[in-house]
Amino acid sequence: MEKVLIAGANGTTGREIVKNLQDHASYEPIAMIRKEEQQATFDNMNVKSIIADLEGGVEPAVQGIDRVIFAAGSGGKKVKEVDRDGAINLIDRSKAAGVRKFVMLSSMGTDDPSQNEELQEYLEAKKEADEHLKSSFLEYSIVRPGALTNNEKTNKIKAAEKLGEYGEIPRKDVAQVLVDCLQPNMLKNKTFEILSGERATELALQEINQVS
Repeated sequence: MEKVLIAGANGTTGREIVKNLQDHASYEPIAMIRKEEQQATFDNMNVKSIIADLEGGVEPAVQGIDRVIFAAGSGGKKVKEVDRDGAINLIDRSKAAGVRKFVMLSSMGTDDPSQNEELQEYLEAKKEADEHLKSSFLEYSIVRPGALTNNEKTNKIKAAEKLGEYGEIPRKDVAQVLVDCLQPNMLKNKTFEILSGERATELALQEINQVS
């Protein structure tokens, strides 16, 4: 079993990722959390957790970890500290620890933050984190969903390196995509956008995977 560290595990999307990995045949989830009181949630799920702060030392969290999913978010409060610097910190420590793959939850619009004045600071921070990951020599997948909803999982998406449209997608579908990206040679070193759609998730991802 390979160990997968989920940064932001206590967030809404992070918890969905943990659920997807809870009984996975190939991966053991390790929930990275910031506060001791959050441990009970994962203890009840029979999932291991580790306390670490993206703004501080994360070296212990990545020791013995095979793959990382970054699903942490500042919620608009500490955008540069968490969404940019925290991500970069975890990328660098992951590389130093020999992590095999880093899966990044990014955002649609990150390629051109100036197009969204309301979210510009957040998108700029995410863009810098994405660029750092691309230049890190870590194997990566960067997933850029549209607006996240709490709707039920559909198992159907549309996906492309650039969709050319905006829209929504349930967090549960996004969590599934992030988990699917963990596989060796699946969406290796690719950046792509996802929205709710009509194509089965597995097929949609396989199609992008084949694009050279």
